[in-house]
Amino acid sequence: MVAIMNEALELEVGHKVLEVGAGSGWHAATVAEVVAPSDAPREEWGHVWTIEIVPELARMAEENIEKNGFSDRVTVLHGDGSLGYPPEAPYDRILVTAAAPDIPKPLVEQLKDGGVLLIPVGGLHFFQSLLKVRKEGESIKVQDLGGVAFVPLRGRYGFR
Repeated sequence: MVAIMNEALELEVGHKVLEVGAGSGWHAATVAEVVAPSDAPREEWGHVWTIEIVPELARMAEENIEKNGFSDRVTVLHGDGSLGYPPEAPYDRILVTAAAPDIPKPLVEQLKDGGVLLIPVGGLHFFQSLLKVRKEGESIKVQDLGGVAFVPLRGRYGFR
């Protein structure tokens, strides 16, 4: 699923990426290796901000990111990812690794024109669709990439 999602994001060197749902930090590290490859000059690097609502997971992600040498390319944050992370917006890509009932408006607002948001949307436990959202000016185009099963997104624009 990580490979499918990364490919659907159309990642490029230099992209600014927000990941909602850090988990162990592994997915953020795979994204960082594409947007900020270790063999590319630092001035070309992008960056990944990953935000996690569960404090213990945020700490674990931060430890894993540091231990595996990605702390210069990935910033781990603790907070409500359904609200995005406005201080670093706009983002070229936004990746959500938990299912939401709908597409959170703040995430669309924090996406650059031409940017891509990838998010599972649907029910609390099953019957979710992985949606690829492309922002084009004031409008968005949504493509359904198929059925998936993710943990529920928690937070203001998630399941409470």
